[in-house]
Amino acid sequence: MTSASSTADMNAAQNNAGITYAAAGVDVEAGDRAVELMKDAVKATHNASVIGGVGGFAGLYDVSKLLTYKKPLLATSTDGVGTKVAIAQAMDIHDTIGFDLVGMVVDDIVVVGAEPLYMTDYIACGKVVPERIADIVRGIAAACSVAGTALVGGETAEHPGLLGEHEYDVAGAATGVVEADALLGPDRVREGDVVIGMASSGLHSNGYSLVRRVINHAGWALDRQVSELGRTLGEELLEPTRVYAADCLDLARAFPVTAGLASGGRAVHGFSHVTGGGLAANLARVLPQGLVATVDRSTWELPAIFKLVSELGRVPLPDLERTLNLGVGMVAVVSAEAADAAVARLNERGLPSWIMGSVSADSDAVVKTGPDYVQGAKGVDGGAVQLVNAYA
Repeated sequence: MTSASSTADMNAAQNNAGITYAAAGVDVEAGDRAVELMKDAVKATHNASVIGGVGGFAGLYDVSKLLTYKKPLLATSTDGVGTKVAIAQAMDIHDTIGFDLVGMVVDDIVVVGAEPLYMTDYIACGKVVPERIADIVRGIAAACSVAGTALVGGETAEHPGLLGEHEYDVAGAATGVVEADALLGPDRVREGDVVIGMASSGLHSNGYSLVRRVINHAGWALDRQVSELGRTLGEELLEPTRVYAADCLDLARAFPVTAGLASGGRAVHGFSHVTGGGLAANLARVLPQGLVATVDRSTWELPAIFKLVSELGRVPLPDLERTLNLGVGMVAVVSAEAADAAVARLNERGLPSWIMGSVSADSDAVVKTGPDYVQGAKGVDGGAVQLVNAYA
């Protein structure tokens, strides 16, 4: 047993020695070890345009290629992963969450037709565990490689007292470029265009506050084997977000011109990344006023995880559709002439895709009441989306 006097002596000795950064909870050496563990994965994303190596104050990227552009437009996006990190932390699996981060960032950039050039990341944690930080960054680097994006820098910040020892959050930002006359968006969409759905890999990285509330209310553990899913609940919830950037850019480049089109001669007119807000709200953002996209639910079947969330939580369909992607992670709006070939090309690349609707004038015949009709969203007073029929 330690006496009161000896405890006082130890406290006095500590006070005399002074308080170190390590004693305050920040381990600089652990941060350095994390960099050593991750740097090879980061370097693997670098191309000839990346200047310098890992560890500089700033990431450098040679943009000499922009000299070949007539009018280059830079596109930028920033995002995080949200409460999906709680699933990664609970399962102690950290090498996939990077796909969720990269997908949320670069796939917003590609919506306007921009090529994501480079990305940086930020990790805040309660304690730097080098192996855990390295796993997170390895996942980010792997996803950047899929997207064709260089990971040029990042920061890991240790926040003891603010975050728990095993807690962390991640965020990232990316920059891309698009030629001005190749910019995609509402101005290109025309009546008669076709809407193509691209399958999601699962929940992606949105709506996890709802999902976690549902499974907690049901009392389901993450290690529960779920026959409908063919794996444990945790494995399903941690399924990485599909990264669409390379597929979308390939599609836009493969179908740049269709003879006789009134929309500037381009067959691919726009993309919509289905994130927070769901399919209808995000698609409405890339349509011009006066047009409505009619999306037929019967053209695809809800994946098992969405049915499970709906049934376990008795979540109303309108709420489900406003929160989750329901099996569609990205949407393309293309000319009718190119629709079949576009679907075939996406499927050939291993991305399940299908025609899910079409664009028409938003006439008085359209029922504009109820949750099946969405006009404008997230501050964009654009076109409308009408959801029809039941899911297959």
